[in-house]
Amino acid sequence: MGIGRRLGLQLGRNEPCWCGSGKKYKSCHLSFDERIDRIRDQGHVVPSHELLKTREQIEGIKESAKRNIAILDYVASRIGPGISTQEIDDWVVMKTKEFGAVAATLGYEDFPKSVCTSINNQVCHGIPDSEDILEEGDIINVDCSTIYNGYVSDSSRMFLIGEVEPEVKQFVEDVHEAVNVGLREIKPWRFLGDMGSAINAFCRSKGYSVVEEIGGHGCGVEFHEEPWVSYVSKPGEEMLMVPGLCFTVEPMVNMGARHIFEDEDNGWTIYTEDGSLSAQWEVQIVVTDEGYELLTW
Repeated sequence: MGIGRRLGLQLGRNEPCWCGSGKKYKSCHLSFDERIDRIRDQGHVVPSHELLKTREQIEGIKESAKRNIAILDYVASRIGPGISTQEIDDWVVMKTKEFGAVAATLGYEDFPKSVCTSINNQVCHGIPDSEDILEEGDIINVDCSTIYNGYVSDSSRMFLIGEVEPEVKQFVEDVHEAVNVGLREIKPWRFLGDMGSAINAFCRSKGYSVVEEIGGHGCGVEFHEEPWVSYVSKPGEEMLMVPGLCFTVEPMVNMGARHIFEDEDNGWTIYTEDGSLSAQWEVQIVVTDEGYELLTW
């Protein structure tokens, strides 16, 4: 999403900087904005000021993230064969309330639960249910999104239920490594496409496919913000990454073909079209001057 104006022309050099630092614009973000202007004029997509998180906002997101991580840690300590996905939702509800937080998914566009639980060939947006019982050999993604004091954190983890087939375990580990491959490409003044293309190339080298229709997103002040983050993008394309940009890295990877479909009955759950397994790990990061800071995992 382009800015639609030159970034540096609405503030005087001696006015307070837009970032809230209290410094004069000329000694804070003027050269930063001028650099973004030049890149935008080359035809690239650049972030608006509104998408760049201030220090105060980042600290708020971190407090939310602490709770998000703790909730998933609680799930990790209890999940196993014989557990229903509704029990997982019950745990998330309990811990979220205990932490004085709110589940971002509950009621979001009428989503009925406080967490997403996606089993085996479910790609994402699985709805917890008391009749969905985890069995030996299953894999499941638990996707937790937390609001605390108005700030949003988001992450998901894969869990192996009991003993799984070696190739399935390797698949889940490879998808985790795909996230790490992407993280190594997150550097200021590079593009989201650099990260997305690296993830896609890694997954394809393993014989997997990456879902094209669903990707990551900006996150922090709202549950879903710009930019939309693709993992089948090309180097040098998509939004410019600059310090303060906060988003999720969450490629959805299928063991088989990339094609998916939506459950017609609930309007949420996404499945692989060929019935193959799907896996996803999600982390949330903020771009820094040196690279990135990991906020959730």
